[in-house]
Amino acid sequence: MAKLYFNYSTMNAGKSTVLLQAAYNYAERGMDSYLLTAQLDNRAGEGRIASRIGIGMEADTFNINDDLFRKIEARLGDGPCACVFVDEAQFLSEEQVWQLARAVDDLRVPVMAFGLRVDFMGQLFPGSATLLALADEMREVRTICHCGKKATMVVRQDAEGRVLTGGEQVQIGGNEAYVSLCRRHWREAMADTDAPLV
Repeated sequence: MAKLYFNYSTMNAGKSTVLLQAAYNYAERGMDSYLLTAQLDNRAGEGRIASRIGIGMEADTFNINDDLFRKIEARLGDGPCACVFVDEAQFLSEEQVWQLARAVDDLRVPVMAFGLRVDFMGQLFPGSATLLALADEMREVRTICHCGKKATMVVRQDAEGRVLTGGEQVQIGGNEAYVSLCRRHWREAMADTDAPLV
């Protein structure tokens, strides 16, 4: 039975690694899959999903104007597809998440979306919020804060390593710009003193 999965985490948790491993498992069993990634994030090159550990695969890209139901339908018209993988799912629009859900329901193909849950200000991305509402199954890909606790938040830093407390929601970057933290250390870094730090 096809399902819509949302695999979420903070930055540098290994979401792309998990995606690539799952796609490899399908390929190893002779089953084709369809990989999609945000055109906006081309750190690994245009149309490429890559992991910090050095593995990668070619992928089709999506932008905010694409109809993902139609893209998936067209891919299925080219031959069997066992699973659709979507990287950088936080960049999906609400409408595109509904398109993925329709693909699962009407085309009966499983869709596994991987992305950030919240931005550096602790706010849900629109795509992530809609995936949290619509996904049949959700899985957290865990990483840790420097204190050893589970990291659930991320801070954005400037070139000198200073934490930024404002700015646009979307800014493409990696280890040079983002650090994953537990909520307590995120609040400390963001100078959130509305509640006591223990």
